Amino acid sequence: MAVKLALVGAGGRMGTRIDALAATSVGVMVVARFHRENMDQYALAGNAEVIIDFSSEHGTRAAIEIARKSGAALLVGTTGLSNEVIENLRALSASNAVIVSPNTSLGVAVTRRLARLAAELLGPSDWSVDIVESHHDRKKDAPSGTALAIAQSLGSGGMTVAADRIHAIRAGDTVGEHEIRFAGPSERIHLMHQAVSRDLFAAGAVRAAKWLAGKPAGSYTMEDVLG
Repeated sequence: MAVKLALVGAGGRMGTRIDALAATSVGVMVVARFHRENMDQYALAGNAEVIIDFSSEHGTRAAIEIARKSGAALLVGTTGLSNEVIENLRALSASNAVIVSPNTSLGVAVTRRLARLAAELLGPSDWSVDIVESHHDRKKDAPSGTALAIAQSLGSGGMTVAADRIHAIRAGDTVGEHEIRFAGPSERIHLMHQAVSRDLFAAGAVRAAKWLAGKPAGSYTMEDVLG
């Protein structure tokens, strides 16, 4: 049976791409669409099993309430969220299955896993690490949520990334590039992910939603989706 989805931010760039992809994908169907005008009409979620939110701080607050009232799992791809909303999402994970990911690309999930592995293997040594990220000139948050997530993965592997070692570039129409630069004595390691279309984020979100449906309450990541 198809996993039933509700989209918050359905009229935005990501919402419309997810909607279009779901219409041609096996195993999912969109049963509710939330826009700015109907965010407070929680009953519209109906029998949705997973809510996908790509919107704004206001939209994510609404998505949390929709999930709380419907019992649906929640996938949040909205970036630049306040600490208050992040805490509300943590609280929601006690009763609902939740993924909060600033980037739903499966390639980025793999990159984060590789970054953590590299940090573990290099260990406490003479190596330093920098993150360089580039996005289009309309992106408001800097550094990107993905860059901060990569820094978190590096930290989990034992390499702390200072704030001044995360470099943000805002120019042109770049969809998204993230590079991790390890520098050691006489050698360098570079890991890089390039997004060439927003469709990859939509595809990752749909895959994550399929995986998240029916999961017990808890906080999950895109790396969990990889298996």
